[in-house]
Amino acid sequence: MDGRHARGAHTRRVTLARAVDIATVDGLDGLTLGRLAAELQLSKSGIFAHFGSKEELQLATISFAEEVFTEHVLRPAFQAPRGKQRLLRLFERWMDFSRARVFAGGCFFSTVMAEFDAREGRVRDVVVRWRTTWSELLVRLVEEAVEEGHLDRELDVDQLVFELTAFGRAANHDSLLTGDDAHYDRALTALRARLGEPG
Repeated sequence: MDGRHARGAHTRRVTLARAVDIATVDGLDGLTLGRLAAELQLSKSGIFAHFGSKEELQLATISFAEEVFTEHVLRPAFQAPRGKQRLLRLFERWMDFSRARVFAGGCFFSTVMAEFDAREGRVRDVVVRWRTTWSELLVRLVEEAVEEGHLDRELDVDQLVFELTAFGRAANHDSLLTGDDAHYDRALTALRARLGEPG
């Protein structure tokens, strides 16, 4: 990669890192090429060259958020042994990720799902795809825990996935609203109790 391309890739990543932070606070609709240019002291035309439109910027921001989430949450979780331990690690990493404010406004996907749940279009389609992929991952991890004998074979997998997701979203939302990180601890306690683990 030559110097020009390296600078271009760096500018794109810096722009997307700022875009993710803005989106978790003001939503994806809060993103504009002009705002990013002003905040990052870059030319609007330069940012336009990277993304071309607000919608492309929004889609690129979602993709960048997925990369960061994978690095901080998914990869570490999958280092844990298969079964209940991996499921617990995933949830713990998710709560740590939100608690640490890796993104300024907490969980990026909780924010954009609420923003686009009643809309139509490409951005919503990508958000729905992410939501589906996340649910399928959780189902897989719960089913693995059942296969390993860590959870009851009569367990309602979809119900547990629903509850796990609800615990995580509630913790993120309530912590952001109140400034109290104890909500993450309560979510972890709720999940451990649901899985029959000691608090």
